[in-house]
Amino acid sequence: MLIILIIASILIIIASVVMLLASILSKKTIIDREKSSPFECGFDPKSSSRLPFSLRFFLIAVIFLIFDVEIALLLPMIVILPISNLTTWMVVSFFFLLILIIGLYHEWNQGALDWAN
Repeated sequence: MLIILIIASILIIIASVVMLLASILSKKTIIDREKSSPFECGFDPKSSSRLPFSLRFFLIAVIFLIFDVEIALLLPMIVILPISNLTTWMVVSFFFLLILIIGLYHEWNQGALDWAN
């Protein structure tokens, strides 16, 4: 038991020394203003933070997330088709797609999908 404890301690010390050396050797000596500043999706982080933000951009991002999750839910439905009851599968798939199509129609009527504005 003592041998295992000694080996584990030696391995922890070696791993700590290797991580410390890697940290020291990987440090950049040249500090660049652009690389040390945070990236803010094209906005200048040094300017005023009270700039108007496009609500249209936020709305399109939320719509994208909703329909991206839709794809993540549709793919397993195709995979479970051979092992499920066909009638139940068709009813669930129909209602799922119906809800998504109604949501898409609502977004279209509200003008959320107009890119020209």
